[in-house]
Formats: sequence, structure tokens, C-alpha cells
Amino acid sequence: MHTSRQPVSFIATDNPDKARVFFCDVLGLELLEQSAFALAFSDGGHLLRVQIVPELRPAAYTVHGWRVSNISDEIERLNSKGVKFHHFDQLSQDALGIWTSPDGHKIVWFSDPSGNILSLTQHAKI
Repeated sequence: MHTSRQPVSFIATDNPDKARVFFCDVLGLELLEQSAFALAFSDGGHLLRVQIVPELRPAAYTVHGWRVSNISDEIERLNSKGVKFHHFDQLSQDALGIWTSPDGHKIVWFSDPSGNILSLTQHAKI
């Protein structure tokens, strides 16, 4: 594959106004473009397109995530902006909602205003 290719991630929203506020003001992404079709954000050096759809049934799995260096700091920052983290019955999560995988990665999940499941992951040191 050519090294000049850059990834573009796609998720969807049925409420672009709420999505814009969430991705800009809560997550701190830069809005690059807004059209009748999508919101485009700069997301850590690549493009995140939030497609505008008339009706949305969110997936029951993680659709987008970020690698972070300090998950507790990120959780605290997002909590201060009103983000609530998911707790799943089948996972052993701590009070912050962090699940530590068998290989030591720390993961937490939350949703955007359209119900898309997003995640933060602090990878274990190798």
C-alpha cells in the first residue's frame, strides 16, 4: 500500500448540531468542514467524517476510539464535561469504568450524542 494514503474514519449522526458540539467542545477536535452531508474533523492527524443521516441505529460495538497516554486524566477531563462512561456486566471494571485486559491494556467506553460507542485505550508498556 502506498505510504501517501491516510486513513479516514466514518461514523454517523442524526443530529449534526449535537454532534458538532460534542466533537468540538467536549472532545476538543477541530471542525474542518460542515456540509449537508457530513461534519469533518481533524482527529489526531487524520480525518474523522461524521456522516449526517436521517435515521440512525447505533452499532452495539465500538465504532471509533483513541489511544491515550493517561486514561485516568482523560476520564477526569471528559467527566468534567459531562461524559458518562459505560459499565458492562460481563467485564470487571473499576469505579472509573476502566477494564484492564489480560495483556494489561486499560480501556473505557462512552457514547456520543447519537449513541455511537467510542473508546479510550491506554496500551500496556511493552
